[in-house]
Amino acid sequence: MSRAPVTAFTKILVLDVEASARFYEGLGFSRVGTDGIFVHVRWPSDGNVFLVGTPTGVRIDAKRGWGVLLGFVATSVDLVARAAVGLGAPVEGPQSQPWHTREVVVTDPDGYRLNFIEPAAPVPPVAPKGLVS
Repeated sequence: MSRAPVTAFTKILVLDVEASARFYEGLGFSRVGTDGIFVHVRWPSDGNVFLVGTPTGVRIDAKRGWGVLLGFVATSVDLVARAAVGLGAPVEGPQSQPWHTREVVVTDPDGYRLNFIEPAAPVPPVAPKGLVS
């Protein structure tokens, strides 16, 4: 069975395409393709990222990744956090969120913030006062 064509993806400018690709692979992404200018990596749940080499002469005045979180559903944010620590990356979390997820944020070598998310344990419903039998 062939995979459906890629219809949504994120492109990010990186300083060193190969170093970035190795970093993403170390987190659990797989390398899908390359053409010398970019490397296409994919998170298992279909998160497609194109790591694009910054063209010569292009200057980026703002901090890379400023105000953007790239989100990926993970089966274990703990495993992602351990992999990121092993790669020497800054890691925030994992921590439980009030919206019933556990999340970890990893900053890649170029400053992009990757948010890995897993469902938290379900919260048992609470019966309204007076309706408990």
